[in-house]
Amino acid sequence: QDVSRTPIGEADSKILTVISYLGCGISSIFLGITLITYLAFEKLRRDYPSKILINLSAALLGLNMIFLLDAWLSSFSNYGLCIATAASLHYFMLASFTWMGLEAVHMYLALVKVFNIYVPSYIHKFCAVGWGIPLVIVSLCKLHDCLPTSSCWLQNDVFFYVTVVAFVLLILLCNISVFIVVLIQIRQMAANKSSANSRSSLQDLRAVASLTVLLGLTWSMGLFSFGPGKVVLMYLFSIFNTFQGFFVFLFHCLMKENVRKQWRIHLCCGRVRLSDNSGTCCKAEQCW
Repeated sequence: QDVSRTPIGEADSKILTVISYLGCGISSIFLGITLITYLAFEKLRRDYPSKILINLSAALLGLNMIFLLDAWLSSFSNYGLCIATAASLHYFMLASFTWMGLEAVHMYLALVKVFNIYVPSYIHKFCAVGWGIPLVIVSLCKLHDCLPTSSCWLQNDVFFYVTVVAFVLLILLCNISVFIVVLIQIRQMAANKSSANSRSSLQDLRAVASLTVLLGLTWSMGLFSFGPGKVVLMYLFSIFNTFQGFFVFLFHCLMKENVRKQWRIHLCCGRVRLSDNSGTCCKAEQCW
């Protein structure tokens, strides 16, 4: 179904289902690796962006896992189980978007604001908002009409459009605004450089792609998946958003030098740490 909740062709529905399950499965694996990486290495989670990333990854992992289990759980035709599944899916979806919104808030406070303002218990307040607001919204929803059919999800149109579509639209509008402001700053910094080169352009492109993933901007395609071009948009929506967890891993684990360095140290030498100036692995006898 698109955002208007009208069904699509059977063939497209089957293909989109395969893409969605494949993407969510792959994303779940790589989100798990991302969480293990940042939780295992204390050096990686000292700053605010890393702590926000951990919470966003946890929310996305929960969303992907519940989505993968949804059809299986609904097959039990258990009313209470279906209610719990729908509530969990609803909660982790709202939590994911709330943390994407908090990513944008942090970027604005860190990159755009003029004056440095100390905020006590910064991350604790973010956690209260990121996990608390979705809980309040889900608690206020009446999920009694989530009957165990092919999937357990909100069946009431009013609750769906108010607590999902409107909420997501609000977050995306804020995130797009912050994204535009950050883009302007990136262009200004590039213009101030004495000589532009392909390396800096590549870094800027990577930064833009990373921001697009963190802020969940590709989810906006789902809001426009109606009308003549809805099938194409739904394919793009499924591909980009079900693989969001993989892209998080790609930009914030695989492509980050400090993350790769921590894994090299761990895999090569166990507890022995390399000096900051050393680019090579320690000798075997040093690892004992």
